Amino acid sequence: MHDEDLQRNSAFRFYGSWQEFAQIAFPNLLLTIVTLGIYRFWATTREREYLWGKTQFIDERLEWTGRGVELFIGFIMVFFLIGLPFIVIQLISQGLIFRGEAIIAGLVTFAMFLLLFYLTGVAYFRALRYRLSRTYWRGIRGGSDNPGFQYGLSYMWKSVIGWLPIFLLVPWSMISLWNDRWNAMSFGPHRFSATAEWKPLMKRYLLFYLVPFLIFVGAAIFGISMAISGGTPDALGNTGVAIGAILVIVAILAFYIVLPLAALAFYSKYFRLAVGGLRLHSLEFAFRARAADWILFFLANIAIVVCTLGIGYIFLPYRNWKFFIDHMEAYGEINIDELTQSQTIVEKHGEGLLDAFDVGAI
Repeated sequence: MHDEDLQRNSAFRFYGSWQEFAQIAFPNLLLTIVTLGIYRFWATTREREYLWGKTQFIDERLEWTGRGVELFIGFIMVFFLIGLPFIVIQLISQGLIFRGEAIIAGLVTFAMFLLLFYLTGVAYFRALRYRLSRTYWRGIRGGSDNPGFQYGLSYMWKSVIGWLPIFLLVPWSMISLWNDRWNAMSFGPHRFSATAEWKPLMKRYLLFYLVPFLIFVGAAIFGISMAISGGTPDALGNTGVAIGAILVIVAILAFYIVLPLAALAFYSKYFRLAVGGLRLHSLEFAFRARAADWILFFLANIAIVVCTLGIGYIFLPYRNWKFFIDHMEAYGEINIDELTQSQTIVEKHGEGLLDAFDVGAI
């Protein structure tokens, strides 16, 4: 009842149902199979039209105006501009290796992966820009005139800085890049302001960070004890074998259970801080989902997919969007008279890079 009250009083409300979504998802699945995957661009558009149309912000429903052909054109562009050159470079590298020029082949391969690394950053930026430009509220849309090329460079060096000190600055990298993306965006006449802080993330991150380290230490201790005792069950004795078995079980549980739970706890804090630092003129945003909400949501998704032998996967876009909207909140006032249409550019193609690298926009 408490959740229903929160949803009723929230600035964001979702009115969809999984039964209605099923009438879209199942035909999409069949048409995607029949067309060997080509229809998935139009399937994505149909799903977004439904999900956006069933979402209300304050007193007006959202509207998705993107088209399947835009996503298809974006995919084709990526195939010819990146896919084919990638294949050609691989063939060239193999030819150089056969000719004994391994160093040049290594340099070519390294340059290729640097390019892909850069384009992954551009993909994050342009996917968010595209989705904002196709999202309408009261006839007003969002977007950005920034093409995202500079962000691609920022994505590279900030990611590397986050990794270099044994991955300890990853929270700084994630929050900083979030702020960079949103600070370049606008909705209507107003610019977004993202000022999220990264330091409150460190406790959750260290919890996630230490799990693999503890697994490694446990394996090292067991390995050393095996080496000292001669490495045989007889040398270890019953107690040693029991301790070793316990360590193995703990390591497996830590890797497959504790590590994912720690990752979800970290991500829940990250997303809550990131959204909480977002502003649009006089509006402030918040995300209410806690770690327990994320864990239950994640486990339910796994159960749905497993129990339906994979078919339930088609309902994940619905569940993901509903979870997002149900926990989103906005505070402040909106002066409708001040709202004017955004003058940012509207691209003629969709999220080709996003599809190519399989990364999320938000």
